[in-house]
Amino acid sequence: MDSSQNYISYFSDSAIQGIALPERFTFPFFYEPHPLANIAAKELQDYLESDADLDHNFGLSENGQGLVIGKMFGVLVIEDKKGKLGYLSAFSGKLAGTNEHSRFVPPVFDMLIENSFFLKEQNILNTINDKVKEIETDEHYIALKREFEQLSSESIKETAALKDKLKRSKAERKELREEQRKLLSEKHFARLEAYLVRHSLNDRHQSRLLARYWEQRLDEARSALAELDGQIDALKKERKEKSAALQQQLFEQYEFLNIHNKKKSLQAIFSDTVFGKPPAAAGECATPKLLQHAFLNGYRPIAMAEFWWGAPPKSEIRQHKQFYPACTGKCKPILAHMLEGMEVDEDPLLNNPGEGKELDIIYEDDSFVIVNKPAELLSVPGINIYDSVYSRLKAAFVTIEPLIIHRLDMATSGLLVVAKTKEAHKDIQKQFLKRTVTKRYTALLSKVIKEEGGEINLPLRGDLDNRPRQLVCFEFGKKAITKWKVIERKERTTKVHFWPLTGRTHQLRMHAAHEDGLNAPIVGDNLYGTAADRLHLHAAYLEFIHPVTGEMMKFEVSEEF
Repeated sequence: MDSSQNYISYFSDSAIQGIALPERFTFPFFYEPHPLANIAAKELQDYLESDADLDHNFGLSENGQGLVIGKMFGVLVIEDKKGKLGYLSAFSGKLAGTNEHSRFVPPVFDMLIENSFFLKEQNILNTINDKVKEIETDEHYIALKREFEQLSSESIKETAALKDKLKRSKAERKELREEQRKLLSEKHFARLEAYLVRHSLNDRHQSRLLARYWEQRLDEARSALAELDGQIDALKKERKEKSAALQQQLFEQYEFLNIHNKKKSLQAIFSDTVFGKPPAAAGECATPKLLQHAFLNGYRPIAMAEFWWGAPPKSEIRQHKQFYPACTGKCKPILAHMLEGMEVDEDPLLNNPGEGKELDIIYEDDSFVIVNKPAELLSVPGINIYDSVYSRLKAAFVTIEPLIIHRLDMATSGLLVVAKTKEAHKDIQKQFLKRTVTKRYTALLSKVIKEEGGEINLPLRGDLDNRPRQLVCFEFGKKAITKWKVIERKERTTKVHFWPLTGRTHQLRMHAAHEDGLNAPIVGDNLYGTAADRLHLHAAYLEFIHPVTGEMMKFEVSEEF
């Protein structure tokens, strides 16, 4: 395999013999790699496994040095100007802190080249950071802050102590007044009242004196700090303004081509989105880099694929050597421009995979209906597909509006309860919210699990850059708890029961796939594992109290995996 100066790795004739070219370019957000992309990815993986001196710790070796960072790599099958087939390679972000690696195409804009405006401005920002740090670590500044904090603490304690004392004095005066009112003559009580009033006024005077005293002392301490705090605030404001200006300048430098050589800046691309501006690291992903290099050099893009290389990050589900679609948050707006004018595979998500699949009604009365949803049928209408459990029940009921209480992922099969009255909807929904409904799922996992069962507690939140994927996030994630138990083991798979104690999006799929969960994706999970004929996850059992009769209702439908 030869590699030209334009970063092309050419296929050997024997490797691609008999493989037909695809009729259209790969749809980047949902695809099965074309055979040519598979060959390219395998060759690149062989290169990464060899003695390639990338000076980057992917976390695959115990001897790795530095921070462990797995990476997304991409390949783009192309036809060069002479009609010869090969592929380009790229990585997302940077490797070992640099963009310069001989096998991989350069970035759309290299902010790290010597004497670039980015590095110059970065040096200015670093200088500002150093000045802020210099003030904040200065012994005089630290001493002034400590003194102010101590005075503030003392003022709070002393003020609180006086307040308690005056409160007790007030209570004593009130008690004395009530005791003596009946015992003293009007004349003598008037003298007592005057005496008590003087004491009250004296207490108020003490309170004002103490407040004035501490106000003066704190003002003096605050004034000593004010000049230095002002310098820090001014530096931080300058840093923020310069950083925003630098970011904007970077956005304008990233200009993306398409097949018609039409340029569009990162800022212009994202100005039409709901974000209004590009997210961090937009334009640094593998596929935009690959297409940019192809368009710049007149190569015809044939197919693409991206795969993960290295240890998984703590938050995401990423498996070594596994293929993944391009990210939606950063790449979708960019690729919409770059692929304009090209024939691209249809988005499979626009098709209805649930069409023709039967929706079985397991139970029905005047309050609700229980259905067995087939895999790939939506629970409720989507953006592009109306066919769903809701739409089918609405057509069947004619005069009754079905009220959805809970949902299953499109790919998940199994039991759903749908209310037929507002009263039933409110009652059963309340049971779901109180977590008194028992739900049990059956899943087939892609590995053999040695443990017999347990509980998984991994908080989840949505991946804003890559919807609908989820992330494990201990800082901002919502509590997600799943109980599980092994029911059958085979040579390469394990069948388990799942009891979700919370109802987060993709909870069972994440808890199965994440390395801190079971580290075994559900068979057929095209988001967190490997695609198959279907997602092997089934809502098998449902138990709740009837909203009218109060009877415990139990439903079970098994699924053979």
